Amino acid sequence: MAVSKKKEPQLFPQIITDNQEISPGVHLIAFKRSTTFSPGQVVKIGIDSEHPPRIYSICSGNQEEEVRILFNIKEDGFLTPKLSAVIPGDTIWVSEPYGSFLATGEPAWWIATGTGIAPFYSMFRSGVDANKKLIHGVAHLNQFYFEDELEWAMGENYVRCCSRESSCNVFPGRVTDYLANLESFPDVKFYLCGKALMVVEVRDLLIEKGVPYENILAEIYF
Repeated sequence: MAVSKKKEPQLFPQIITDNQEISPGVHLIAFKRSTTFSPGQVVKIGIDSEHPPRIYSICSGNQEEEVRILFNIKEDGFLTPKLSAVIPGDTIWVSEPYGSFLATGEPAWWIATGTGIAPFYSMFRSGVDANKKLIHGVAHLNQFYFEDELEWAMGENYVRCCSRESSCNVFPGRVTDYLANLESFPDVKFYLCGKALMVVEVRDLLIEKGVPYENILAEIYF
């Protein structure tokens, strides 16, 4: 009996409308929204129809006219250096949105590192930030993307952790250091988004602190 292969999502041409370098080596590109999506979903993006696409979280609200994608340039990679050089009018190839890392109206903690903040910013921009706490960990202060907007809207529920630089109202250390210093955790869902090592470390720490495994949802960034 033949084993059916999982069908890869089809890619469609999209015209770039904007490309901003919002931090050194970190870009936010945009194209017109042509379909609906749920905040937290991802798309596959390619620079052409020949080379393999990569997966990126949507970084915009689901009612906005444009879809935005946040990424950092990987110097040894093929795709991100080319994506960082696109200009309005250029064509990229994008799949329909998909994925199950979805926001709900329930209270939750959102825990991210680096560009892993993208799905949570999409949730925030889609209006599902009530009763949410966002913890964002970075190495340098200029990597707190969208911080002015998030701090104004979320107040004390927006926690910044910086491991290599210090500033007032910023926790001095990694996300895991911040979480390890907490004595207790609420009975809510914990959404984790970042590199695999961060996700594993935070998940293990939460479980050690008594958070049920089924209350932890993760999206790994490569």
